[in-house]
Amino acid sequence: MNIAVLMVLPMLLSPTLNLERGLMIDPDIWWHLADARVLMTTHHFIRQESFAFTVAGQHWINWEWLSEIPYWLAYKAWNLKGLYLVTWLGLAANILLVYGRSYWMTRHAGAALWAAGLGFFLMTVNSGPRTIIIAYLAMSAELAILEAWERGNKRWLWLLPPLFVVWINLHGSWVIGIALLGLYILCGLFSIKTGAFEQQALSPGDRNRFLGVLGASIAALFLNPYGWELIWSPFDMMLNQTVNIGAVKEWKPLNITTLEGRFVLLAICAMVVANSVRGRKWKAYELAVVFFAWYAAFAHVRFCFLAAVLTTPLLAKDIERSFCAEPDTKTIPAMNALMVGMAAIVIVLMFPSENQLQKKLASAFPLEMIASIQPSWRTFNWDNLGGMMAFQSKPHAIDSRFEIFEHHGVLQDYLRVMYLSDPLELLAKYQIDHVLVKEAMPLSYLLQRTPGWRPIGHEESLDGSEFVLYAKDSEMVGGTVAYPPLPVALRH
Repeated sequence: MNIAVLMVLPMLLSPTLNLERGLMIDPDIWWHLADARVLMTTHHFIRQESFAFTVAGQHWINWEWLSEIPYWLAYKAWNLKGLYLVTWLGLAANILLVYGRSYWMTRHAGAALWAAGLGFFLMTVNSGPRTIIIAYLAMSAELAILEAWERGNKRWLWLLPPLFVVWINLHGSWVIGIALLGLYILCGLFSIKTGAFEQQALSPGDRNRFLGVLGASIAALFLNPYGWELIWSPFDMMLNQTVNIGAVKEWKPLNITTLEGRFVLLAICAMVVANSVRGRKWKAYELAVVFFAWYAAFAHVRFCFLAAVLTTPLLAKDIERSFCAEPDTKTIPAMNALMVGMAAIVIVLMFPSENQLQKKLASAFPLEMIASIQPSWRTFNWDNLGGMMAFQSKPHAIDSRFEIFEHHGVLQDYLRVMYLSDPLELLAKYQIDHVLVKEAMPLSYLLQRTPGWRPIGHEESLDGSEFVLYAKDSEMVGGTVAYPPLPVALRH
């Protein structure tokens, strides 16, 4: 019954899967699909930029190539419904994994359910069609292996090296997984028994086994199509992409007045109150993980998802110890069957049609304008549109793969244009002849009042404002653009 409830939860409450159906708004998924299309059709890994004309021909590696493939295969099979399906299943799988880990730790389904439900609301910060939701499955798998070790299943530990073979090709979050494994070993080097802390040090044999697994896991990272470059990519993000991190909303610090901020505070308060009601003995690793999880969440809002993966089982343990007076042994088969049946009905009724998703897509992106862009144009665009332009094989100036644009100075120039710092000079620098932005943006206001630029098309956007396509007068033909008809589904 709990599993059925948790599978329905994303459809009912996730903003990307239900409330506003914001699934198709995510700008990243479209360049991910364009990348996967290249890989699956040419059978060659991308090593050179071919989408954006501002960095055309520059070296670039696709460091999330493996996690893009499920989205591409689903899209090829079922169009937009396929994207919805993979996103829902990916998010549901994350919830079920933290629920399963919570249950294995507490053997109390009720405590596990409440903790997983709270964890779900932290996951909604990255609940769209993102590669990270597939990578977090790997992180839960790593933690499940370490938790199995704690329960005496020591042979599972050797599953970690093959897990990292997969993880390195999914997403750069593998570096957190390696750090967690190293932290576990470090905290296990000593015994402690004082106050709220109690743990035994790893035996010499266990310590050597862990060190062997850590070494094998690090060696496994080199089993990827890009070699050391793929291993370096998360460090490059941390060390060399300050503009990217400073400009992207999900890298901003947590705002406690937002929904995810309030649920972070709720989770922390629940853990504090539970330990006040009935304290427990902590291992150094557990407390280190809790501090790291909440620090990461407050430092960067996107890591609320990470905090859910790391802390949910520990929260379930606190809930079971402090608030669950009776053992969780009773069950009512008929009620279970009824709840599973109701969940199945909700899933069928809530699953959107292709037509609904197409309408959502059309309201989120100016599809007709993008379709009208010619191969010879040099179109400066709002970065959120770049992924869709790449997917439709349209030349564009920038998209949300910010790392390559930062390395070549394009991201800094893009921000200067958008914030009207020498915008006309920079447009001339990149030989821009068309501009596609929202009408409410400062650049649009400037171009409306700049001689030599004229709007040649308008298209309504999701929030009621309009996208505007501008062209230099010398590029206009008859003062307007003839939009070609769009197919029902965007097939390439």
